[in-house]
Formats: sequence, structure tokens, C-alpha cells
Amino acid sequence: MTSLPGMDVDALRTFLASEGIDVRGQLRVELISGGRSNLTFKAYDDESTWIVRRPPVSGLTPSAHDMAREYTVARGLQGTGVPVARTVAFDEHGRALGAPTTVVEFVDGRVVRDAADLSALTDAQVQANAHALVRVLADLHAVDYEAVGLGTLGRPQGFVARQVKLWAGQWDRVKTRDLPDVAALHSALAESTPHSTAASIVHGDFRIDNTILDAADPTVVRAVVDWELSTIGDPMTDVALMCVYRSPVFDLVLGMDAAWTSTRLPSADELAQAYATASGRDLADWNFYLALANFKLGVIGEGITHRALQGSSAGSGAERAAEATPEFMAAGLRAIKGVSS
Repeated sequence: MTSLPGMDVDALRTFLASEGIDVRGQLRVELISGGRSNLTFKAYDDESTWIVRRPPVSGLTPSAHDMAREYTVARGLQGTGVPVARTVAFDEHGRALGAPTTVVEFVDGRVVRDAADLSALTDAQVQANAHALVRVLADLHAVDYEAVGLGTLGRPQGFVARQVKLWAGQWDRVKTRDLPDVAALHSALAESTPHSTAASIVHGDFRIDNTILDAADPTVVRAVVDWELSTIGDPMTDVALMCVYRSPVFDLVLGMDAAWTSTRLPSADELAQAYATASGRDLADWNFYLALANFKLGVIGEGITHRALQGSSAGSGAERAAEATPEFMAAGLRAIKGVSS
């Protein structure tokens, strides 16, 4: 078997056995994805298939690859109606692979990441899928996080104010040049931060490519994945980020023609209204949340290029990711001023 960085198949088999999981026959492992995200492997024997995830061998900060958080949330959401993979085992101390590792049941289906993947769907399927995703997000935000044991996952009080401060501080660490719009947007966000907000489980990175769709019917969401950024916070930050991800310049951040930026999907305004209908929540302070989401994505794009310039392997197109930053900052300023794009 070809050597896979970050994977030790024998050690994984030993760990699974220690968790009472009977591996039938040879254990085989394939790399599904890596790059800027956690390393994701498909592991299978003669009868069963699992997904194994661990942080990259090197790269981003541990907070961006919180495996304990990911596993805890997925476990808490079992049986809630929010589609997630069945949790199997968690190697908290990295005994097997040298880093915290999650094992969940393999969910068979399709993942739509880029425009080419989306081209396999009809226009009717694309529209229906977008509305299904919005309903899943509304269902997630409706979960009683205390009742499912996730009450200590985050601190909802003051969440958005901390987000404004967090991303301003991150800008100071990763900026590759001075952009006046950054300071202007930060100041506007700080001055207009809502004092009273709702609280729910927040996914933190919700869009089509962080879900697994039914192989036969792409309008059915089989599982939401990539929970390492989730917390207890303001649900409107999830909704706004989902909407701002629709911006065409997000392609520069991802380094590809993303499925979620396609003009075939409903507009950001349509998605927001669909969420309001599905959830029963109003869109109070919506301009603030759109501005904050733009601010965050602008900083993220800058950070990807910053790491690339420092010699980090940040994936294809990383040097160009910061080209999106001025666009996001300008869009954020327009949003918070109530100016239509």
C-alpha cells in the first residue's frame, strides 16, 4: 500500500480493535482530501467502511482543526434530525496517528465541490438542493443545545463582539499590505454590534461542499460534515456567511471555480429570505451580519496568501487568495451602510 502522510494503517487497526471494532480481513486506507483542511481518509475492510479524520501533518493552527469539537458536535447531534454521520470512535490523545483522530461511519453519496460537480445537476435539482440546505441549517439552529449535551461548547453571550475583535486581531497578524477599508470596516462593525442576539449551535462553515448529498437524489442531504469550527453562538453569523460565500471572488479564496458561487444557485438575498421562512427568525441587523461575514472572508483570504508567502504549502492558487480581500472589505462597507451591491 502506498505510504500516506499522517496515516499508519497498522496503528489505526490496533486502535479500532481497542475500541471494540472488529476489522474483518485486511484494512485498506485511501486519502480522500487534504490541503488546507483536515486530512480525510476512507478506511474499509471486507464488510465495513469508515471515515477517519485528523489534522494536517503541518500547517494551520490547532484551533482550525479541532477534532474533539468536531466529534463532540457530531455525537451530540445523533438522533436530532440534523443529518450527520454516525460517530464510531475518537482517539483524543493521538495514540494511533500522533494527533487527535475521529472515526465515523462512511456516508455513501455525492459531494458537490466545484462547478464541474454542479454541472451534473439539473437546474431544478440545484434550486431544490439549495432550499434543502437552508432547511438543514434552520433545523440545526433549532436544536436545543443544552438538551443534547452541547451547552459548554461555546459562550453565546458577547459572541459577535468577540468575533469582531478576533478577526481584527487576525488581520494584524496576517496582513500583507495596508488597506484603509479594513480599518474603516472594523470601526463600523465595532460601533454597530448588536447588544442582544440569539444563541444556537453554529456550524461555522456551511455551504454545499460541506455536505454529502444522496447519490440518487441530490436534493436530499445525507450528512453535514466538517464540524471543527462549530460552537454555540449567533445563528445569524452562520446564515450571513453562507450568503457571502455566494460571492464570485470567493473562488480566489478556495482556488477553484466553486459550486457554491455558481449563478445557477439562488442569490444571497433569496437564500436569506428562504432561511427566514424556514426558521421563523427575522433578519434583524442583517446588514451588520453581512458586513461581518465579508470582513471575516477578507481576512481569511489574506491569511492564505500570507502563509503561502511564508513558504507554507497552502494549496493551489494560495498566492492569489488575497486578491479577494479588497473586494470583501468593500462589500462589507457597502453592507453596513445599507448600500446595494
